[in-house]
Amino acid sequence: MTNADLKIFLDDCIEKYNRPNFIENDPIGVPHRFSKLQDIEITAFWTAMLAWGQRKTIINKANELFELMDNAPHDFILHHQEHDRKPFLNFKHRTFQATDTLYFLEFFQWFYQNHDSLETAFLMKMKPGDVDTGNGIAGFRALFFSLPDVPQRTRKHVPSPATKSTCKRLNMFLRWMVRSDDRGVDFGLWKNIKPAQLLVPLDVHVERHARRLGLLTRPQTDWLAVLELTERLREFDPGDPVKYDFALFGLGALGGDMSYEFLGMS
Repeated sequence: MTNADLKIFLDDCIEKYNRPNFIENDPIGVPHRFSKLQDIEITAFWTAMLAWGQRKTIINKANELFELMDNAPHDFILHHQEHDRKPFLNFKHRTFQATDTLYFLEFFQWFYQNHDSLETAFLMKMKPGDVDTGNGIAGFRALFFSLPDVPQRTRKHVPSPATKSTCKRLNMFLRWMVRSDDRGVDFGLWKNIKPAQLLVPLDVHVERHARRLGLLTRPQTDWLAVLELTERLREFDPGDPVKYDFALFGLGALGGDMSYEFLGMS
């Protein structure tokens, strides 16, 4: 299979899955319910951090969470008092427990009382000439856990490249906020981070099909695997490599395996 054939195949998959009807059954549909920048940022970030398990369950739990904020998360974050956090003691999703929820509320309240956009938190440690968002993610994590008395258990929910994590959910969140095209799925609201700097969200579906197509050879599923796969995808579109997340995810999670017939693969 030539690179040209593979690009045609992947571009065809993008056409199939990067469409508005993708939104309804995907966690990105949760922040699509909002129009205010800060509401989108908060709901997108928190939904991404909850994104493990079945997509339907993720969506339901995220909607449940933001209903506790009267579906006005930025206003709630800015103005709520300590006693307003009591209903959140009953919120949990898998290993995300009340302790984690309370710390997220505390961080967001501190952050948005001092900054207008969450993009600022990712830009603080990025340097001119950075080819990817690795420094931004590491810097964001350091900032996120910079408040006093951080619960140790909460640290696992926001990973860092320094621990060799794939940082799948953070990379997915950044894709949502940074990528911009005419399809209306990703938001493209952040302009200081470029689509060319994004890294692929490496989940089980993306990994399986990246290996099947020869796009990923590293045996370990770690940060270096993310860098390898993204660099390979840059060969197809150096300005927007992570658009191929739609293709690889769609092949795995949305029943796209039959598309392999184009390549003569079963």
